[in-house]
Amino acid sequence: MSRHILVLGGTTEARELAARLAERPGFRVTTSLAGRVSRPGALDGDVRVGGFGGADGLAAWLREHHVAAVADATHPFAAGITANAARAAAATGVPAVVLRRPGWTPGPGDVWHPVATLAEAAEALPRLGRRVFLTTGRLGLAAFAELSALHFLVRSVEAPGPPMPPRTRVLLARGPFTVAGETALLREHRIDVLVTKDSGGEATAAKLTAARELGVPVIVVRRPPLPEGVLAVPDVAAALDRLGLAP
Repeated sequence: MSRHILVLGGTTEARELAARLAERPGFRVTTSLAGRVSRPGALDGDVRVGGFGGADGLAAWLREHHVAAVADATHPFAAGITANAARAAAATGVPAVVLRRPGWTPGPGDVWHPVATLAEAAEALPRLGRRVFLTTGRLGLAAFAELSALHFLVRSVEAPGPPMPPRTRVLLARGPFTVAGETALLREHRIDVLVTKDSGGEATAAKLTAARELGVPVIVVRRPPLPEGVLAVPDVAAALDRLGLAP
């Protein structure tokens, strides 16, 4: 009987993990997506879309589908899903691991302003710039909706909905991005402040290099903390090893 592994997905690392598991005999992998992106890329193994109904619902799903292990490879800011996964794993005794790519760290020449929330980012913006490159995703624009004096360039994979700042231009694009492309974008739109979440990874890091080279300050929203007692591993190999699934 194959071992059923549940991957809570939505990231590049989740895709890689599913591919690694699906190619191995004796394993069955299901990747669960929240459904926030309407056209996710192809995934190896089975795919389910939508929530579980909280920690209790996830625990019931783990039991019903005889899951042998859970790998939480969701976005670093998906705090609710991570908390529910930790509770469900504890309730069922199913081994679990949290896979989080390392966060970004500032280097020489960076002008970073760390904040804890999008609301704090919005509060800090007016004193740092007037033309904003906002790359925090399409679901958090309400935090900036009252900043009517600022101009926003918002980049997201799919079109955002209201509420959003009145002076907003939307750019639909999916990474990875290049330093040359990001530098040209900042210059074209005369961006004087960048707002980003600390997502980590290389796919969207080029904007930070471009900001450094152009002297543009960056407001960085820090990641939410992991649930108490939960530790994360930085890559797919470490996740497989933690679960005892390394080749």
